[in-house]
Amino acid sequence: MKFLADVNIEKYLVDELKRMGHNIIWVADVDRYLDDISILNMARKDNRILLTNDKDFGEIVFRQKQIPAGIILFRVKGQDVKEKIKLLRKLLAAHSDKIAKHFVVVAKDKFRFIPI
Repeated sequence: MKFLADVNIEKYLVDELKRMGHNIIWVADVDRYLDDISILNMARKDNRILLTNDKDFGEIVFRQKQIPAGIILFRVKGQDVKEKIKLLRKLLAAHSDKIAKHFVVVAKDKFRFIPI
């Protein structure tokens, strides 16, 4: 699975996905000042799942009809990166077939899959 990590995704999480063998680009390594539309276009162009902590992408996808390959939005209280990694591992192990073409909200106690 190919990912694009928004600038607000922790480097530790990016590094962990690389260690797991995933193809991932971190926006901060490309241009940390890209706006959300440019980030979404980059993800769409390369057919990458966007990882983000920014709920503004919901507005862009559902109201402006900008359709990416998929989005994973983390809504983890305290933004605990170790908790995010644990939840992402669980998501990938149990639901990797449901990520593409979905807006996935990752919370501590559940995953929500919204088709896009």
